[in-house]
Amino acid sequence: MRLEEALKTLDRWSRRGRFVYTRNDLRKLFPGDSDVTFKAGLERLTTTGFLQRVARGVYMYKLSGDPGQHLLERIAVTLRRGHYNYLSLESALSVYGIISQVPLAGITVMTTGRSGVFDTTLGRIEFIHTKRSGDHILAHTRDVGHPLRLATPGAAVRDLRRVGRNVHLIDEEELKEVLADAGQN
Repeated sequence: MRLEEALKTLDRWSRRGRFVYTRNDLRKLFPGDSDVTFKAGLERLTTTGFLQRVARGVYMYKLSGDPGQHLLERIAVTLRRGHYNYLSLESALSVYGIISQVPLAGITVMTTGRSGVFDTTLGRIEFIHTKRSGDHILAHTRDVGHPLRLATPGAAVRDLRRVGRNVHLIDEEELKEVLADAGQN
């Protein structure tokens, strides 16, 4: 892969809103390259700073302009593509004001994929597996214009209680108020 050709391809995808890739995604963008050529080109793109390795096997195109907010969510979607994923637990509960602590170091994501923790250059992504169906997930989350859907307040509390952690952070009075406002008694 020639550098100039690679940048044109990455620019074209960036204009479409795509700038976070797995290694396999990048491989598909350059199908004519041999494995050796692709590996050398990927190394050249990272050492010159055009691609940033943000997690193991995940890269971000640095010339995409302002990647905007919710970059960790974009990385999470890339890491668990093909699965249902949604922001929940402490991340969602802090959005609703049900817990007093705002998770600054990362996000907590429920997924139908595997559980796991990824320390990225931008923060931690913690995936917690759920066996809930896609229909159930869609019914108990909302699209808030981010890469990940957001659990409803009731679903986020149920998720937190199910996994059995940090339930002491819940402000019960605030929870009652938020659930009443959302009609989720």
